[in-house]
Amino acid sequence: MEMINYHTLSNGLRLVHITTTSQVAWCGLAINAGSRDEKDGHHGLAHFVEHTIFKGTKHRRAWHILNRMERVGGELNAYTTKEGTMLYSVFPQQYLPRAVDLLADLVQWSVFPQEELDRERDVVLEEAASYRDTPSDAVYDDFEDLLFAGSELGHNILGKKEDLERLTSEDCMNYLKTLYVPGNMAFFSVGPERPEKVFRLAEKCFGAMSHSLPLRHRTAPCDVEPFNQVITIGTHQAHTVVGARVPDRSHPLRHALMLLNNILAGPGMNSLLNVELRERRGYVYTVESTLTSLSDCGWMEIYLGCDPADVRSSLRVIKRITSQLATELLPARRLENYKKQYCGQLVVAADSTEFLAMNAGRGLLYRGKVATMDETIACIQAVTPEQIAQAAAFLAADRLSSLTFQ
Repeated sequence: MEMINYHTLSNGLRLVHITTTSQVAWCGLAINAGSRDEKDGHHGLAHFVEHTIFKGTKHRRAWHILNRMERVGGELNAYTTKEGTMLYSVFPQQYLPRAVDLLADLVQWSVFPQEELDRERDVVLEEAASYRDTPSDAVYDDFEDLLFAGSELGHNILGKKEDLERLTSEDCMNYLKTLYVPGNMAFFSVGPERPEKVFRLAEKCFGAMSHSLPLRHRTAPCDVEPFNQVITIGTHQAHTVVGARVPDRSHPLRHALMLLNNILAGPGMNSLLNVELRERRGYVYTVESTLTSLSDCGWMEIYLGCDPADVRSSLRVIKRITSQLATELLPARRLENYKKQYCGQLVVAADSTEFLAMNAGRGLLYRGKVATMDETIACIQAVTPEQIAQAAAFLAADRLSSLTFQ
C-alpha cells in the first residue's frame, strides 16, 4: 500500500507525496484555474497560458524548457479543464530535483515573449480547427455551451478565434499572477523518494512565493430550459450527446452518480446502454457516458455514434432506461454486481503511477486530501438502491437535453 504524506508551506502551498517503489516518478501542480475564470473577450486564455507557459522564463528560453526533461527521458506536459489546470512531469526518479525546479521556474518566472505567443497562437488555432473537423469531439463542446448558456461555463476551453487573435503577453502575465498563486495551487509527487526530501525541495523552489489567494469571483450557472437540437453538417454518421446537469463534487450523491454513470455506459461492454443499444438492437456503433463534477455544479452526458435514422429510437431507449432507474429500485443482488464491477475497474485503473499522481493533485486541490482506494471503494459499497434512484432522477426524461450533428 502506498504511503501518503502531507505538508503545507508557510505561504499556503499544499503538498502531498505518495511513496511508491516504482523507479518512475511524477510531480506537478494542480491549479484551481480554468476556462470559467476567463473574462469576456478573453475566451481561450486559460488554455493559451497552459501552452505558452513553456515558451520562456527569466532563466530559460523555450528550447531549454522543452529540452530540460526530455533529455533525461522524461516528459513535461499540461492540460486545461473548465475549472482547473494540471502542469506536470514524469521522469526517472533520480531527476526529481530537476523537475521540481523547472515547474517552480514556470509558475514564478514565465515571461510570455510576444514573438513566441504569436507562433503558438497558430498552433492553438490549428488545435481548435482539428476539434471542429472531428464531430465526435465538437458535439461535446457545443452541447456544453448550450447546457450552460449565459454563464461562465458556457464557452469551450479552446476559446474563440477572435479572442485568441488579440491575446497579449500582458494578458497572460496578469492571468498567471492572479491565479497561479500558492493559495490556489497544490503540489503533488509520486515516487520512491522520502517525503521529507520532497518537501524540502518544494520549500527550496516554491517557498519564496508570496502568500496570496486568487483574485476572482465565480458565479453559479443560471438555469437553462431543456433543449433538443439537430444540426446538419453532412456526415455519414450521426453524433449525439444527451445529458443533464447533476450536483457538484461535494454533494452526498456524488458516489451514487459515479456508479450510475458506470452502470449506464461505462467502459464495460456489459453496460446497460451498450447492451440495449448495440448488442440487442444494433442502433449504435459507440455509446459512452461521462460524469463531470465541478465546485458548484456538474453534468452527465451520453454520447452516441449511430445512423441518423436510429437517433430518435436510441434517445427513446435512453429516456426509458433512466426513467426506470429513477422509479424502480435496483434489486440488491444486481446492485452488488454493479458495485463489484466498478470497484474492480477502479483498482485496475489505479495500478498506474499516472493515475496516482493525477488523483493526488485533484484530491488535494479540490477536497483537501487524497482519497485512498479503500476509502473510495467503501463509499461505492455504501451506495443504496434509493441513492441510485435519486441520482437517476436528475436524468429524468423531462430534464434531458440533446444535440445531434448529422
